[in-house]
Amino acid sequence: MLAAVSATEFATECLPALHIPDGFVDAPVAAGGWLVAALAVGVAVRRVDRRLEERAVPLMGVMAAFLFAAQLVNFPVAGGTSGHLLGGALAAILLGPWAAILVLTAVVGLQALLFQDGGLLAMGVNIANIAVLTVLVGASVYGVARRLGARGAALGVAAFAAAWLSVVAVAGATALQLALSDTSALQVALPALVGVHLLIGVGEGLITVGALALIRSARPDLIADPVRAGA
Repeated sequence: MLAAVSATEFATECLPALHIPDGFVDAPVAAGGWLVAALAVGVAVRRVDRRLEERAVPLMGVMAAFLFAAQLVNFPVAGGTSGHLLGGALAAILLGPWAAILVLTAVVGLQALLFQDGGLLAMGVNIANIAVLTVLVGASVYGVARRLGARGAALGVAAFAAAWLSVVAVAGATALQLALSDTSALQVALPALVGVHLLIGVGEGLITVGALALIRSARPDLIADPVRAGA
């Protein structure tokens, strides 16, 4: 178990941006992460291969490049902490969940290989958290709002909620994985990570809503008739 640290130190020094380094999860948890990641990516590849619209291909590339760059830029949060865009909800809204999973998987993998942002052994867990969980939570929340007939400002609220909840969900999942690995007690990791990411999620939500507003003004078809690659 890690030496005792404060909640803020744990959230900002031990696990920056929720990318888990090698050594923070044990072999069973790491293997479980790879299994979840492989299953999710496998399903996503099949769904996208069958139903991907041709116009979505360049959008996927642009989204991957945008998220890769955006995740390098941190924004300040209260208490000396900082966060950055994860982008799962934004990608899910624009691309549909399965194409979004593939885009985020590529981003997480490149970050680990090029910048050591998260460990190679822990990459499966990071993909499961950042590329799968954020997308599924974001797509589910936003999808419910659309099915309920949300329009205009209500859809903006739904996008904010989808992005915020996706970040909080990943923080909670990370805390549970660390506890299962005996890296940190759940009563330490859960409030530390979730507490900080309740605030970071606000930034995620605002960036997501702002990005969607810009896209709506330039390419409203991507919002009004989103590319649902296998949704």
